[in-house]
Amino acid sequence: MNFSLYIAKRYLFSKSSNNAINIMTLIASGGVVIASAALFIVLSVFAGLKDYSLQFSSFVDPDLKLLPSEGKSFLFTDDDVSKFNSIDGIAFYSEIIEERIIIKSENKNLLATLKGVDSNFLNVTNVDSMVTKGSWISPESNDVVSGWGISNKLSFGILDYRKALSLYVPKPGKGQSSSLKSIYNSAYVNNVGLFDINEELNSEYVFSGIELAKQLLNYKENQISAVELKLNPNANESDVRAEINSSFPNRFTIKNREQLNDALFKMLNTENLAIYLIFTLVIIIALFNVIGAIIMMILDKKKSLNTLFNLGTEPKNIKSIFFWQGSLMTMFSGIVGVALGLLIVFLQQSFELVMLTPELPYPVRLNAFNVLIVLATIFALGVVASRIASQRITKNLIQG
Repeated sequence: MNFSLYIAKRYLFSKSSNNAINIMTLIASGGVVIASAALFIVLSVFAGLKDYSLQFSSFVDPDLKLLPSEGKSFLFTDDDVSKFNSIDGIAFYSEIIEERIIIKSENKNLLATLKGVDSNFLNVTNVDSMVTKGSWISPESNDVVSGWGISNKLSFGILDYRKALSLYVPKPGKGQSSSLKSIYNSAYVNNVGLFDINEELNSEYVFSGIELAKQLLNYKENQISAVELKLNPNANESDVRAEINSSFPNRFTIKNREQLNDALFKMLNTENLAIYLIFTLVIIIALFNVIGAIIMMILDKKKSLNTLFNLGTEPKNIKSIFFWQGSLMTMFSGIVGVALGLLIVFLQQSFELVMLTPELPYPVRLNAFNVLIVLATIFALGVVASRIASQRITKNLIQG
């Protein structure tokens, strides 16, 4: 065994004759334990919050969405349908039309996004499970399903025949118009359901059948604005993307669920990074205690160090003793801290100790990557702190 490492282990696990140094060592080690446990718990909480935030998008967003590379719509021919059916990995696909509309209830108007969907849409997403009042739209009807936010702003409910609900879409064209009918396409609709996903989507979307959307937009029979895909559970996304690009060269921009919610993902990742940096600063502060404890140990062991020096031990080897002692202290403390964090996160998952609301426990998620991040951070900073403390040893200090 390495001589410096052997002596460092002896120093680490043996008590000093000076009780103040023992207390300071315990404080330094305890600080690293608490800081590493706190960092792991916070990262686990953010992982849980990320899952909680994104689980709602999984109800309305497909595995892959194909948008036209140019323009707002494209023709989806029978030949295109055959090509899609021949691509391995695609379980279901749905034809979609999306467009900004004006929705009117009595004397109130609101801008919203109309999403016309075909009968296969519920095989691609589970948005119908988010309909909390009423039911989903019927095929080839003037039914719509609106978000709770739109319903509250325009003061309408479900199957409210006393309040006429109208959709308006501007007609394409140029020049002046003599009447309102020549400017807009319109349709009277029945709101048959209300969905509750999140605040943004609740105030943005209205779902309808694809035929109603084509009628409002004057689209051709096979004209759509997007295709949404659900992949087989064992499908490889990269392989499916490559096959689509091969079958439809330069026709589509392909986005997965993360790319469809890029703003949300960026916000969550930025917050996660900010919290990591803040708690890393806490760890750095805790490691100042480790540096202090090592320096106190050096001063306490001056006579022993002088003896080692007289026996022929070089100063660099004596420095290595305290470098290893500090490194081992932070490593063991970091492992204990992560173990404590794992226990707390496991207890929260199992027994729901902390609640956000009476029905919703604070979301946390155990993640092996977070374990590696915390241990790597502790070990790296511990090595730096130990190196700083061991540099306090000089030949004059040993001989003095």
